Amino acid sequence: MPSHVFEYAIIRVVPKVEREEFVNVGVILYCGPLKFLKTKVVINEARIHAFCKAIELDEVRGYIQSFERISAGGKGSGPIGELAPAERFRWLTATRSTVVQTSKVHPGITDNPEDVLERLFEQHVL
Repeated sequence: MPSHVFEYAIIRVVPKVEREEFVNVGVILYCGPLKFLKTKVVINEARIHAFCKAIELDEVRGYIQSFERISAGGKGSGPIGELAPAERFRWLTATRSTVVQTSKVHPGITDNPEDVLERLFEQHVL
């Protein structure tokens, strides 16, 4: 029976923040007891351009890559990436009004966060 609490949020691209329309591009999942923090993303250019043809996808890629670097932590991930996993997760999922945002944080229970990340990614992003 699963016994570890995890938290996750959906990563979204919001091409025009004032319109509040978004495209799901990834999932970030944190499981403290298993020391797991990972982000999985895919950028579907056609979907994003359906909302806004003028969006700078290279800039969006840079923002999303920073999510991946900070999640992974370690050298090259900047000062936020050097924080403890729980602090990195909280920073990445904090409410913001930018082109890349996250959903509210949702909880669950698992013994295999990698499998949960894959399932959530398939359900909410692909």
